[in-house]
Amino acid sequence: MLTRRSLLAQSVGAGISLTLPSIARPASVPPINVTFLVINDVHACRFGDGLSPNCQSEGKTDANLLRHILALNGIYHQAWPTEIAGEASGLLLAGQPIARPQGIIVCGDVTDDGGGQTAEFAEGSQLLEFSQRYQQGRGADHVHFPVYVGLGNHDLDQDGRPPQIDWYRDELRDYVQMNHKPSVFFKPLVPVDNYDEASDNYSWNWGGLHLIQAQRYAGDNTRGSASSLDWMKRDLETYASDGRPVVIFQHYGWDPFSLERWNPEMKTFTLRGSGAPHWWGESERQELLATLEGYNVIGIFHGHEHNTPMAYRVGKLDVFKAKAAFMGGFCLVRVTSNTMDVAIGEASDDRGGVTFSTAFSKRLT
Repeated sequence: MLTRRSLLAQSVGAGISLTLPSIARPASVPPINVTFLVINDVHACRFGDGLSPNCQSEGKTDANLLRHILALNGIYHQAWPTEIAGEASGLLLAGQPIARPQGIIVCGDVTDDGGGQTAEFAEGSQLLEFSQRYQQGRGADHVHFPVYVGLGNHDLDQDGRPPQIDWYRDELRDYVQMNHKPSVFFKPLVPVDNYDEASDNYSWNWGGLHLIQAQRYAGDNTRGSASSLDWMKRDLETYASDGRPVVIFQHYGWDPFSLERWNPEMKTFTLRGSGAPHWWGESERQELLATLEGYNVIGIFHGHEHNTPMAYRVGKLDVFKAKAAFMGGFCLVRVTSNTMDVAIGEASDDRGGVTFSTAFSKRLT
């Protein structure tokens, strides 16, 4: 698997504050006052009694995940930052206590290598490590909030031995279903309101806020998955046609690394390549944006790139990404009926401390 990561070409920094035109919403939309966390690229790397190759040098260690978890669990004992890098944060909530998060949403790459499988049938050691850390539990070695799982290319791109080439993917997708898919006979750990078994995309509602987990990306029809765009159109029509705010979570974004194409001259993938897309193509991105057109999408969160906190725009949409979770990164988000605040930060020590690098606020009405 590739380990290099491109840096964001454009600058992103602290104190971003935007106000959008008012979007009229019917009085029937339930009130919203929700705080949540978004993380990406956990890259659980356990393999047997050790780690997969290169994981130690890249920082994909259990010790770093425990450090991350300590920061997430203690976040609601802190306040929204008033300053970032010596400048006013611009957050509407600056200085106010952080409410207890209602959940953690994961934007893909929960494992480093297809769950940590071996050539023989066995429970993937990396998926086991992820579940032991990022499944709600007690104590300092588990997160303390419900977790909404999303998968990325590191989880889904590895083929098994023929004829069972989907073995690795099936285990990861089974884990998503076990956690979220409603069933007559089985109550999932974190139930959701709408689940698409063909793509493992799902959605849920926190009051008047509608949230959609789109896995690698909405419309992905590779590696045994079916495009979720028709499902997403029905979901949005059912749950968000009244103008309520919508938030989307997926693995790929619009950053330089996510946009790479094959460069025949350099014989590698680059931002200026002219060949096939490395991750997802322009037509796929346009299909997603067309599906979201007309709905009140207040933010898209993604992962994939590890090193750079990002807050940027794609057309009229605000897009966010934290550093990789194994590097300590997270997005702290609060949405009310009238406002949205995002503070992007990372674990700063082994005592639950955090440092914020990027802030974003906007009024929704």
